[in-house]
Amino acid sequence: MNVLVLMPYLYDTVPGQRFRIEQWVRELEPQGHRFDYAVFESPELKRVMYAKGAYGRKILALLSCIGRQIRFVKTLRPSHDAVFLFRQLLPIGPPFLERALARRGIPFVYDFDDSIFLPDVSDANKHVAWLKWPQKTAEICRLSAHVTVGNPYLAAWAHRHTPRVSVVPTTIDTKQYRPKESMRIAGRPVIGWSGSLTTAKHLKTLAGPLQALAKTMDFRLQVVGAPDTTIEGVDVTARPWSAKTETDDIKTFDVGIMPLPDDDWSKGKCGLKALQYMALGVPTIASPVGVNGDIIQDGHNGFLASTPEEWVDKLTRLIRDESLRARFAKEGRRTVEARYSAEVQAPRLVEILRMTERDRAACAA
Repeated sequence: MNVLVLMPYLYDTVPGQRFRIEQWVRELEPQGHRFDYAVFESPELKRVMYAKGAYGRKILALLSCIGRQIRFVKTLRPSHDAVFLFRQLLPIGPPFLERALARRGIPFVYDFDDSIFLPDVSDANKHVAWLKWPQKTAEICRLSAHVTVGNPYLAAWAHRHTPRVSVVPTTIDTKQYRPKESMRIAGRPVIGWSGSLTTAKHLKTLAGPLQALAKTMDFRLQVVGAPDTTIEGVDVTARPWSAKTETDDIKTFDVGIMPLPDDDWSKGKCGLKALQYMALGVPTIASPVGVNGDIIQDGHNGFLASTPEEWVDKLTRLIRDESLRARFAKEGRRTVEARYSAEVQAPRLVEILRMTERDRAACAA
């Protein structure tokens, strides 16, 4: 197949794209499929978008990208077998470009892996949150030939707007993500968290349990992706995220944590942090929110923890018990290989794309 991928962010910079379409492309191209990328974001927009203030530079960079995207869609011809759209064509305003695609008879598969139909914006851009227009997600679902989402919660929402919905979980490239070899703790235990500036607020919800644990156990909290993170009373080492070092950074964790608040936005999450930890053989503890309860069977391939007391207890048990860490590492890796690997799920995307291609051919006939 010859597929056009329309995505909002620069290549290899954002988890949603990296672990969904970009990863699937690497799996499918050796099988003879071709994928062409069309990206909304420019390097300049990437540099300024999440900086505080700098509204003049943000507006200029954003308008430049919008103009380029409009010109691209106006000149787009249905020369590909299928079109795959991740999230949206424009980050603000109503879906007038998606409407243009539909009017011109260019069917597209629409993919999203977060509750993007709910209001959410970074602290740096909260003053312009009204521009994001989250309600457009419902209309894009109706305009699309098919919708793919990362979990059943998102699928249930999408089904309100179209019957053409499939769950394709966020996946891990298990050939690239190889598990760590030893469960032994050398020196001080390392509790690890990997995320971003926008999700660091979730880590802060564990401040209390981590502070309580620090009073009884000498450990280090390793933070990847939020370099300014500090928690009073806890020894924190924080560093920026890097695609080149991501797997090696996570392998330094003796225990990986994924706290989430129990809200509608978090229910749309697809468990990526947990899947990364588990694929790399890092024993994992996560909040039982959304898809986390499907990925982790408590006490079998990881731990689920709700209350502060549960977090302290289960962190303590994992740090002190090497055999338990080894069992979670083995079973966690097995779970990813069986249900959440790119090798297993990428062929499902091809089936969906081919289905839209057949539908288009039938309509043309």
